[in-house]
Amino acid sequence: MAAWQDIFWSSDDGLRLHARDYPGDDAALPVVCLPGLTRNARDYDALARRIAGERRVYALDLRGRGESAHARDPMSYVPTTYARDVAAFLSEHRIHRFIAIGTALGGIVTMLLADLVPGRIAGALLNDVGPEIEPAGLARIRGYVGRSSTWPTWMHAARATREANADAYPDFGIEDWLAMAKRLYRLTSNGRIVLDYDLRIAEPFRVPGNETGPDMWGALHALATVPVLIVRGGRSDVLSASVAERMVASLPLAELVTVPGVGHAPLLTEPAVQGPIDRWLARAAVEPASA
Repeated sequence: MAAWQDIFWSSDDGLRLHARDYPGDDAALPVVCLPGLTRNARDYDALARRIAGERRVYALDLRGRGESAHARDPMSYVPTTYARDVAAFLSEHRIHRFIAIGTALGGIVTMLLADLVPGRIAGALLNDVGPEIEPAGLARIRGYVGRSSTWPTWMHAARATREANADAYPDFGIEDWLAMAKRLYRLTSNGRIVLDYDLRIAEPFRVPGNETGPDMWGALHALATVPVLIVRGGRSDVLSASVAERMVASLPLAELVTVPGVGHAPLLTEPAVQGPIDRWLARAAVEPASA
């Protein structure tokens, strides 16, 4: 039996968007997983397999990524549009309350969703992202996003992935890099290995201000009544320790977990974070959002 099934929904502007549906107990609150800027639903496979069963898990491909359609207008590749796309997913699949997990861009979308669909997020995990992004991290991301790369073999792609990300994952071996490459790239019909996203996602991201929303501290405050787990890579150049601490101070039900020896962003499969994730899920399942 397959671990998941492919499901689809339509955006407000008519795009066919994709998600993986990992089956679980429909009586429990489902988990909705949102990936990072250049990533896709495959990033959540290991986590989804671990927590599915007791609850349903949905791992979404944002527009322009994975199995989701590419946007007609590249300037729609902005967090506010992604948040509306997720709201359309919730509506089409009749999901009222849910637990959100967002990595990097997915965390920004989660914060915006809290304001867009008030009272419906029962708990949020924000993975290596906050209301303020470190300038060094932004510069690094802008330096690679949207740059075309193609490889003849998976081993070539793995080596390129290692060259680009060695600082973030210094303890990775070649098998880890190969696994990451297979999440980030796809095999084309002509046998080449290419990035699995629309390269035009870089167009709005390179405009200062488009990488988040207008008031991200205000957006974060919309999560003040629910359990929030903030995960930070100890080597992160995107979420600083000081911003992470300010986030915890501003959210009454927040907890911070720092994953040592990892940069941007933790995979959420590291031993240091598995226990905190399980405890946070249990809290999110029983603590209702305030009116």
